[in-house]
Amino acid sequence: MPFIPHTKADVASMLAVVGAADIDELFDEIPANLLARDSGDGDAAGLTEMETLRRMVERARADETGPCFLGAGAYDHHIPSAVWDIASRGEFMTAYTPYQAEASQGTLQLVYEFQTMMSELTGMDVCNASVYDGGSGLAEAILMAVRAGERRAPGGRAGGRRRASRSRRVFLAGAVNPLYVAAARNIVGQQGIEISQLPHGDNGLADPGLLKDLAEPPAAVVVQQPNFFGLLEDVDPVTDQAHECGALTIACVNPLTLGLLKAPADWGDDGADIACGDGQPLGIPMASGGPSFGFICTRQSLVRQLPGRIVGRTRDLDGKPGFTLTLQAREQHIRRAKATSNICTNQGLLVTAATIYLSLLGPEGLRNVASACHARTRDLVAALDLPRRFDSPYFHECVLRLDRPAQPVVEALAAQGILGGLALGPYFSDLADCLLVCATEKRTAREIRQFADTLRDAVRKAA
Repeated sequence: MPFIPHTKADVASMLAVVGAADIDELFDEIPANLLARDSGDGDAAGLTEMETLRRMVERARADETGPCFLGAGAYDHHIPSAVWDIASRGEFMTAYTPYQAEASQGTLQLVYEFQTMMSELTGMDVCNASVYDGGSGLAEAILMAVRAGERRAPGGRAGGRRRASRSRRVFLAGAVNPLYVAAARNIVGQQGIEISQLPHGDNGLADPGLLKDLAEPPAAVVVQQPNFFGLLEDVDPVTDQAHECGALTIACVNPLTLGLLKAPADWGDDGADIACGDGQPLGIPMASGGPSFGFICTRQSLVRQLPGRIVGRTRDLDGKPGFTLTLQAREQHIRRAKATSNICTNQGLLVTAATIYLSLLGPEGLRNVASACHARTRDLVAALDLPRRFDSPYFHECVLRLDRPAQPVVEALAAQGILGGLALGPYFSDLADCLLVCATEKRTAREIRQFADTLRDAVRKAA
């Protein structure tokens, strides 16, 4: 924090102008039970700078853990030092939403590069910048699909597929991240949009056959790849069946896996219509759960439904290359009734880090990281020697079955300094004895052996 040299006379003068007796009166709307009156030591006089720094170091150490085998939407990947060394430079760290956009050529170029890379990863025509996280990205993708259906007549075919349905209902095919779903329901539920779950099969995967006998065609079908259980969905028949019943397909994807897996634009005969997800795997630290950034990519035909901003490349009067905002769908730029979203400040700093990360790794580096994650997870599953709940192929997460409830085991592992996966009971009542584990390229053979030994002890003690 900077030193602010206000004297007592300065403070008294300012308080007199605003008509307050003291500084505390400026915060009298805060309930008394929420105010921190001392430093935690009962020392109401406060701490010196040296004591404060010591206290912060102690508290930071309390947050330190051992190896992380927890995934479920936030992943402990290696982040090259250059990523945040560059992203933390003043011109990036302090850059705010450009209200005079074309005066901020550096910011616009970076966003343009980000959108280009994400479009290449997903195979889509356009990408936005940006939404807040994977959950808000899913919500905005659902809103896009519903708006698209309302603006197109149902029935018949257009471009080889059925036209979008005017329904305000969306189906989730298989195991979609329940945290994303909860966020999406909170956002779209107030707009009369219903999100319905199609159950996953015994193999943990979506059953495209469930889409054949729907009484009413939905606006969209959401499928996650890899799904919440870490399994690889057979996305081609799900995509084709969704299109056959008149629905758009929303692909919820982990962008890092696209270094190896088929791009959403190549799913089925016609490809997915919208791709969304969380950008955390691309150079963003876990940071106890956030912040992160979300992304949405789509086809050119749906670009008018895309929230956020799109940056385009052009040439000025002198023929020099330049960048400009070509689409601004927020309510500050156009009439509120025509705005697609009220998203304002996008996650610009995090998008900056992701752009640097992708630039440093390149296509081959991204493939190498994805391959290493899959290999480490196979090693982890073999070392833990527990039965798999689902036999389907997985990427870098896997559901293992214990012989007892998983939650006490996870807590015992945490007490030993290991983030040992996610107990699935709170999200799926029939999987209370199951543990979702993950291994990224950071996990070493020694850490995997340590986890296996500690897990056996934790299971024994939980008995």
